[in-house]
Amino acid sequence: MASLGTFPKRLAIGTGQFDQLRVLLAAVFGRNPFYSAKFDAAGVSYKPRHLGEFTDAFPFTTKAEITADQEAHPPYGTNLTFPLERYTRLCQTSGTSGTPLRWLDTPESWEWMLRNWEQIYGAAGVKRGDRAFFAFSFGPFLGFWTAFEAAARVGALCLSGGAMSSAARLRAIFDHQANVLCCTPTYALRLAEVAAEEKIDLAQSPVKLIIVAGEPGGSIPATRSRIEQLWPGARVFDHHGMTEVGPVSYECPARPGVLHVIETSYLAEVIDPANGRAAEEGSAGELVLTTLGRVGSPMLRYRTGDLVKPSYGLCECGRHEMALEGGILGRIDDMVIVRGVNIYPGAVEQIMSSCADVLEYRVHVSTSDALAEMEVQVETQPGASESVVVQRLQEEFDRAFRLRVPVKVVPAGTLPRAEAKAKRFVRA
Repeated sequence: MASLGTFPKRLAIGTGQFDQLRVLLAAVFGRNPFYSAKFDAAGVSYKPRHLGEFTDAFPFTTKAEITADQEAHPPYGTNLTFPLERYTRLCQTSGTSGTPLRWLDTPESWEWMLRNWEQIYGAAGVKRGDRAFFAFSFGPFLGFWTAFEAAARVGALCLSGGAMSSAARLRAIFDHQANVLCCTPTYALRLAEVAAEEKIDLAQSPVKLIIVAGEPGGSIPATRSRIEQLWPGARVFDHHGMTEVGPVSYECPARPGVLHVIETSYLAEVIDPANGRAAEEGSAGELVLTTLGRVGSPMLRYRTGDLVKPSYGLCECGRHEMALEGGILGRIDDMVIVRGVNIYPGAVEQIMSSCADVLEYRVHVSTSDALAEMEVQVETQPGASESVVVQRLQEEFDRAFRLRVPVKVVPAGTLPRAEAKAKRFVRA
């Protein structure tokens, strides 16, 4: 609920954003080949008079544009504001939704991202003396490297799980008494599955906080509840970010499942993906971000593809930053239409995670004569009644979507397990 003090607070946020935007545009104009060409093509000045003029006149940036630019100008493209020798970091996207993008950062841009992560850790309650275990490989994944370095800066002992099996990671968590675990929601569930196989009692785990990212699951009630049940005494804390823009949001300390955008670092918009105009107040739309402090390789009005529902009033936690109700609701390009019904992976995950007898699942989407059909494959917990699981899931799908969705039980170990982002929707 908004208060009388909300407007001046929001005005102050906007003023700070515009001050940073002017500095960013002055640095980029004439130096960054990618954006200089976009400015010229759109006929815009790099000196907008206010934020409204910027969002009205400046063009969007899309992933397809960045991909095409890197393909035309390998290996890094032309979205570089400074000479190549100024850059000291290289990261890469996962490539789960297309060609991987390579991303360069200067020391100044990297420092900006670390400061954002410090805000995330502050909201999560991570502090000096904590022991944080990072269940990721040492690949070119930006989220791991920035999270790891920022945790060290707040004074936590940082423990890498690179090049370890899941069982070895669990033993390391216990051996080092790690009280913070950083991983994807899927991998938190996978570690619990391995713990059961290895006869490791997670009720004795030292982990008290599980920071998740990479997938919407951290803000899906059934998924976070299941993780917390499998890791007794641990609290799930959600966050989201992208290689192209950096660490963007953190979970509201007062409202689990709600994310706050770090608006001191990002200019955030929510648009109707169909027409590109600002979404109606109270409606869901696509999140668009401008990275106000990543001058070396900026993103201006970047269409993230993330579906969100924003609110702007004074939050219960005392913050005035944009709140994303329900976190990241899904990906615009992940939606499938089955017999006229819009289905997002997050809605399916809510159903699957609410059934404790489901160990793992995969959704097959096939198209015949331009009509999409969906089938769900599941592995069940040992001892579970397969027929009962199938009946319950089919009833839940009918209740949620008014669709009959075939559910098939497959043998244990049939479906793939993921360390990073899980790919549970398979399209044929």
